[in-house]
Amino acid sequence: MFNHLIDRYCRVIETLTALALAAMVLLVFGNVLLRYVFNSGIAISEEMSRWLFVWLTFMGAVVAVKEQAHLGTDFVLAKLPPGIQRSCLVVSYLLMLYCTWLLFSGAWTQTQINLDVEAPVSGASVGIFYASGVFFAASSGVILMRQLWLVLSGQVRDEDLVNIKESEELAQLKELHLDRNESSK
Repeated sequence: MFNHLIDRYCRVIETLTALALAAMVLLVFGNVLLRYVFNSGIAISEEMSRWLFVWLTFMGAVVAVKEQAHLGTDFVLAKLPPGIQRSCLVVSYLLMLYCTWLLFSGAWTQTQINLDVEAPVSGASVGIFYASGVFFAASSGVILMRQLWLVLSGQVRDEDLVNIKESEELAQLKELHLDRNESSK
């Protein structure tokens, strides 16, 4: 049930991220076109593009936390026995939760400080800009606590304790290497 809610939440975030990216492209392309063809521009375009980029980054990071898609290294961890791997995973989740708390408290403070500050062009509250950090920290905090609970309650199999994602290039390289080995047999 809880996993289903998180999945739906992340699908909504993915949709919002795609919309933010489309809006950014339209704003920047439209502004460039207006500058070079008509020698004018949209003043709000740069400010909104910057804000959308920040929100897009934090929204994408929430989905990456849920999918455990951030890059990492497992050089030492993969060689450890499962009990120590589980302990290391718990420690890493606790450290991530601590960093998430630091981000939340800092972003919350900045949001409150800047609620009455108006952006130079749009006049919107600058607190909206800093609220992206609050959004990320609150969302990823819930996801990280759920993942920590799964590890602590023994619901994560020993094979899944090393949950590092490879870069796409490395995965493709390994796939090519496996294909060559199979074709040479």
